[in-house]
Amino acid sequence: MSQLEHKNAGGSPSKGFRLDRANAKIWGVCSGISNSTGIDPVFIRIGFVIGALASVGTAALIYAGIGLIAD
Repeated sequence: MSQLEHKNAGGSPSKGFRLDRANAKIWGVCSGISNSTGIDPVFIRIGFVIGALASVGTAALIYAGIGLIAD
């Protein structure tokens, strides 16, 4: 097989998604997304809150699913 060199497209984001329990508010989902994308976790948390309100709780179920699966 050929040897391929994998590089991150952006810059500082981490290599994979993991829950960040050290900086967690509930389960560490938003902090984990923040670490993997490089976006400020406050913006991700605000997005989840707005999504949960606008989707009548669907975003909260998605958050719980990510928290349980990524654990």
